[in-house]
Amino acid sequence: MKISSKIVCSVFVLISFISGFYYHEYLFQEHYERAYSDENIDLSILKKTLDQIYLNYVNPDQIDLEKMTYGAAAGMVNALGDPYTEFFDPEGAESLQESISGKFEGIGLQIGIREKQLTAIAPIKGTPADKSGIRPGDKIIFIDKNPTSNLSANEAVEIIRGPKGTKVVLTILRDNKNFDVEIIRDVINVPSVEWEMLENNIALLGIYHFANSTGQDFRKAVFEIINSNAKGIILDLRSNPGGLVNQAIEVAGWLLNRNDLVMIERGRNEIENEYRANGSGSLMSYPTVILINEGTASASEILAGALKDNRNLLIIGEKSYGKGTVQKLITLSNGLMLKVTTAEWLTPNKVVINENGITPDIEVELTLEDYEQEKDPQLEKAIEEIIKKINI
Repeated sequence: MKISSKIVCSVFVLISFISGFYYHEYLFQEHYERAYSDENIDLSILKKTLDQIYLNYVNPDQIDLEKMTYGAAAGMVNALGDPYTEFFDPEGAESLQESISGKFEGIGLQIGIREKQLTAIAPIKGTPADKSGIRPGDKIIFIDKNPTSNLSANEAVEIIRGPKGTKVVLTILRDNKNFDVEIIRDVINVPSVEWEMLENNIALLGIYHFANSTGQDFRKAVFEIINSNAKGIILDLRSNPGGLVNQAIEVAGWLLNRNDLVMIERGRNEIENEYRANGSGSLMSYPTVILINEGTASASEILAGALKDNRNLLIIGEKSYGKGTVQKLITLSNGLMLKVTTAEWLTPNKVVINENGITPDIEVELTLEDYEQEKDPQLEKAIEEIIKKINI
């Protein structure tokens, strides 16, 4: 049996993709020849494998070359062992872009891989996932009775998402107990920033994720707070899974002095870049406390860390998630995307957040019983502490 020229061409396209990726990443670095050479990698393995599949596989009509090409690229990425570096086929790339835009159909749950297990990072406020009682840190062991052990976060997202009105069943592991959660999908309009005035003229300012519109939404909230009778601010970053780091830095500009250090990005070869506040600092004069929990991750940890290190603001709640690496989105071709870890970030005092998280000054747990009774002891403690600061 002969391998057609079309198949061979497709194999070479895949090989060219791999070669091109490394070429652009390493071309101008001194160790390029050592890191990527014929001695260190045998790309003919891909062609040999494909040849043997076409020669021997029992159902040749079921061979999907495009799907196998995507699988080869995804397998190469997964072999890095980094849960945040992912390859996206066109469908996955579209889902990713929808998440960034803040509107999609699904259940509204941010997920990731932690300790090799699919884990809920944070349910988005007001979404079906939030209303179902799923909590940050819950392990998702089955989706519709299918095990999640071999799924990437991106693959799980594609399965969990679906049209409004359809059902998905997640099997959750929490406190060594398994239980099913049935969730009806809906249109998810993710709020970015919301605020409300509490008693004693306390502004409760919540940031739920960092999307394209967050800087603009936060600016609007700032002017509303300034024009109100607010005497203090509770910055609520609970269950904020992060998002766009540039938006977190923009928000920091309202809460820090101009040129205050927001974060340090440590990339390849230990090269460090500093990112500084570039705003008006209009909220600096307000006494402020911060709320975090296990769902506070990534860009929201950057913001919390910057405010802690620069202003020593009081942090209340539970230890944050500990996602301290930076990802870059790269458009490949034909709707394909690569999200690749390019650096880790540190707080201004060079505290490493990745896998460590931020420990609150005052730890207050929000229990399952609190959820069921709609109590919020974390917010209650924050109100108690901000009143002390207002009255000083």
